[in-house]
Amino acid sequence: MGNNPSSFRDDPNLPVEKVSWLDVQQFITKLNTLFPDLHANLPTEAQWEYACRAGTQTPFSFGENITPEQVNYDGNSPYTGGEKSLFRERTVPVKSLPPNPWGLFEMHGNVWEWCADWYAEEYPKQAITNPLGPDKGTSRVLRGGSWSFLGWFTRSAQRDGIEPGYRNDLIGFRLAPG
Repeated sequence: MGNNPSSFRDDPNLPVEKVSWLDVQQFITKLNTLFPDLHANLPTEAQWEYACRAGTQTPFSFGENITPEQVNYDGNSPYTGGEKSLFRERTVPVKSLPPNPWGLFEMHGNVWEWCADWYAEEYPKQAITNPLGPDKGTSRVLRGGSWSFLGWFTRSAQRDGIEPGYRNDLIGFRLAPG
């Protein structure tokens, strides 16, 4: 795009952060123009969680708990029952921590990741396969937690929503193939 908005730029393998959902839409449009067969997009919230869980049913794709050797989060605030540990105070390079069972890296922690969906406070009450978010809203979905958050916020099921124009060094994105 001609510039790197990230706070952390000392390694080309660091995730891009400080991007809004709107910034990501501009990037996707440009990318798909340059590579029309790519059909890249943001994952839906359901796609993101499916990829994060990687066939598991535990709070994390690594099991019942995590450590900073697996996930980049604030180790001073571990998940329930965990021991206090390392707090890096920044992002880590992609592929520097172990992948989930499907080979996807840094699904937990590092940066919150934008999803395609509008945010809704609650999921539908009935079981739905591959649900989509509401047709409109004021916030877009974020998943994954970040380097600066408690271990609790990096769980596979954790979700949040924020205005699509918002950006800070805790938020990045992950593309999904079309």
